[in-house]
Amino acid sequence: VADGMGGHVRGETASALARETIVREVRQKIPLVQAIQTAGAEILQMSQRRDDNRPMGATVVVARIKDDVFELAWIGDSRAYLWQERQLLQVDHHLGRSSSEVGQPSTAKEPARMHSQPNTLTQALGVTDPTYLNVSYFSGKLRPGMQLLLCSDGLTEEVEDSLITAALSQQDLSAQECVDMLVAAALDSGGSDNITVILIRCH
Repeated sequence: VADGMGGHVRGETASALARETIVREVRQKIPLVQAIQTAGAEILQMSQRRDDNRPMGATVVVARIKDDVFELAWIGDSRAYLWQERQLLQVDHHLGRSSSEVGQPSTAKEPARMHSQPNTLTQALGVTDPTYLNVSYFSGKLRPGMQLLLCSDGLTEEVEDSLITAALSQQDLSAQECVDMLVAAALDSGGSDNITVILIRCH
């Protein structure tokens, strides 16, 4: 999920470049965090080449799955949720590790939800200097019944966690039906921003 910033045209350009760069790097076996850092550098270079000197950027949340192992990496206010044992967990800085800590054991103990201040964004691709880009990372093993939800803040700004929990708990619904329910709920609540939702289920 790549959510553009800087107005419609610039945001669309930045999010497309983020997506294309990350996919390209991952296909070349580049680690996920490094792929996101490369995308940030390329967006910043493109922004600096533009004549209008207006910034553009993107927040991203990325999942990579191989066999029974999943990896998540993100920057900015795009989010990932983990559904396991009928509990919804926001994969945030409590669960994740920053790019400076990747490769070291996680000291996270409490998988608690942390609410950031609204409309405060200190890290984004193309906006933050690559030297200070702090990509967060989390990995784990997939188990039957587990779900991964990736989304832009267009969902989380409009929909409470309780509704996300209610949607993911309905096993009689397909993954697409759950996604449609969440998008509809965000639109009904105002739909003030772009809404992107991806749901991955482990059977």
